[in-house]
Amino acid sequence: MTDPSMLGNGAAPFDATPEWTATVVGHHRLRHDVAVIRLIGEFVPFAAGQSVEVRVPQQPEVRRRLSPALPPSLDGKLEFHVRTVPGGWLSGQLVVDTEAGDEWRISAPAGSFRVDPDGDDVVMIAGGTGLAPMRAMILELARRPEPPRTYLFVGGRYPRDLYAADMLTLLAEELPWLTVVPVVDNTEDPSWIDEWHRRSQVDIGFSQDELLQGSLADVVGSHGAFTSHQVLVCGSPGMTRSTVDRLLETGTPAERIQVEGL
Repeated sequence: MTDPSMLGNGAAPFDATPEWTATVVGHHRLRHDVAVIRLIGEFVPFAAGQSVEVRVPQQPEVRRRLSPALPPSLDGKLEFHVRTVPGGWLSGQLVVDTEAGDEWRISAPAGSFRVDPDGDDVVMIAGGTGLAPMRAMILELARRPEPPRTYLFVGGRYPRDLYAADMLTLLAEELPWLTVVPVVDNTEDPSWIDEWHRRSQVDIGFSQDELLQGSLADVVGSHGAFTSHQVLVCGSPGMTRSTVDRLLETGTPAERIQVEGL
């Protein structure tokens, strides 16, 4: 970690960026292309919804931005949801090769993706691992005495792409102000076996009756305009573009929409 005495009045010198150390304590591969990575280390001063820059031992010269899936923790707990990106420099190695004991360097919290806890009801729209910052913000809201009513639309191509179905089911049961809406393009999984999905299966999750079929853009658009909601969208570039376009087409004001890409 950078010596605080070097920072003077709080601004880092030109050749130094504050950096914090965290150690991997859990690597949970949930799908062939998705892993949840948990770390413990120094306190990182980010805000729920922001992303941070990470450096990892697999490729120490490569920096990648990830969004924590937990709000800031004084005991240094961090969690990241990582999905393999075709052609990505680092994502595949993080999913496959991360090991307990790996030391990560965390820096540069940034972004204005946020929920006003005293504001209007919230609509969150998450594609794939775009769920991570949404979860962090939901857990941050849970610390408030009266959180705003929150609707989380979470989507994937197939039911098994909803990699956090068990966690979201339990969260919705625990938080009466949270409604989770699972959305899939296809209601049946493909015929090929994902061994990691098979290993991670649990009894808790979404039932077939709960799944809404269609793209996130179409399902969210079918609910009409969100004229008095805080609307947050996070996912792949294609998903965010199509969803925002549909929101605007159905009358949701542009100033109500926040977007965070992966």
